[in-house]
Amino acid sequence: MAAFASPILKNPSALAPLVMSGGALAVVLSYLALHGTAPQADEGAAAHTWQLLMAGQVPFVLYFAVRHVPDAPRQATRVLVLQIAAAIAAAAPVLVLGW
Repeated sequence: MAAFASPILKNPSALAPLVMSGGALAVVLSYLALHGTAPQADEGAAAHTWQLLMAGQVPFVLYFAVRHVPDAPRQATRVLVLQIAAAIAAAAPVLVLGW
């Protein structure tokens, strides 16, 4: 809970990956709600959007780590763990369903 109170979390490079993971999870959940769990023959817009959101986080996370871990290692590590947990949460449905 301390990561939420940390001013370092207000940094755009800390928030962007969290928002992108949330967006990727929303894409998966909305696809599931509209089309069910059956895999499609071809990757559609939802799959490409998910891929872009997940891959697009990497530069933000790397920048955040390089910029903030040396200055505030404890708080930055908490934010990095939060970012990784959000990415895992967004990837879990895709991995579980075998898409």
